[in-house]
Amino acid sequence: MRIQIVTPAPPGSRHGNRNTALRWAAHLRALGHRVGIDTAWRGGRADALIALHARRSHASAAAWKKAYPQRPLIVVLTGTDLYRDIRTDRDAKASLDLADRLVVLQGEGLKELKASHRRKAAVIHQSVRPVKRLPAPRDHFLVTVIGHLREEKEPFCAARALRRLEGNVRVIQLGKALSEDMAMQARRFMKREARYRWLGELPHGAAMRWLARSHAMVISSRMEGGAHVVSEAIAAGVPVLASRIPGNIGLLGARYPGYYPVGKDRALARLIERAHDQRFLKLLERQVKSRRALVRPAAERRALKALLR
Repeated sequence: MRIQIVTPAPPGSRHGNRNTALRWAAHLRALGHRVGIDTAWRGGRADALIALHARRSHASAAAWKKAYPQRPLIVVLTGTDLYRDIRTDRDAKASLDLADRLVVLQGEGLKELKASHRRKAAVIHQSVRPVKRLPAPRDHFLVTVIGHLREEKEPFCAARALRRLEGNVRVIQLGKALSEDMAMQARRFMKREARYRWLGELPHGAAMRWLARSHAMVISSRMEGGAHVVSEAIAAGVPVLASRIPGNIGLLGARYPGYYPVGKDRALARLIERAHDQRFLKLLERQVKSRRALVRPAAERRALKALLR
């Protein structure tokens, strides 16, 4: 098949949608298909269209279905789609109706869809190549926060938690500030708290080395469709301290013991303190490792093959 993928994230971007498009293109090519990636569908020939983001890719989805009403349209739902836009935005709602198939990136996402949409939805977990765990520091407890600095990520919850913690905890934050206000906030936290460092956007390999040597990773988001960095932590076997939101529960499981209420830095501080106990930290690590089958590349490729079939 000739398959066109559209994503609002431009070439060179490290946004999750672009990473998903590139990874899926590689899987689909390995399955024998011809694949193109663009920020919009511009009328080119294809047998199927995969649109990442119901709201932001709606124009492409609508144009595709007008030109080729009998050809498949697959719409992949992001966190802002699932937990905000499909409730209120006309374009996002219309994309759900137009789609022949919908994809969510973790199982809890199905609960956000009405029955008629759920019937045509599939769960495809984002995959990660195996990540080798590195030795953690011995002289301090290292916590990483990885993700672009924007409001939906609640990016400074771990930085705020530090003021409630004593001793040898250090927080390393990685990710591009998507506004000057976010950058200013990160710099203010660094001035006030010597144990907090914001390193900005690093190459992926460097970010993974920070993750792989961490005692724990914090994912503090208010909404997530299925954060790829959580999949990366699962692949590396790094304990995750996660906000209790559906996007995290869908990846880590309903009974995972490492959740805290979203935005509550006091609760996160208590969770970090608890993680100093090696028994609790090992429990989190075992639970994370038990989810590895979900994020294997072979599983994602099989799921894409089944979706196209």
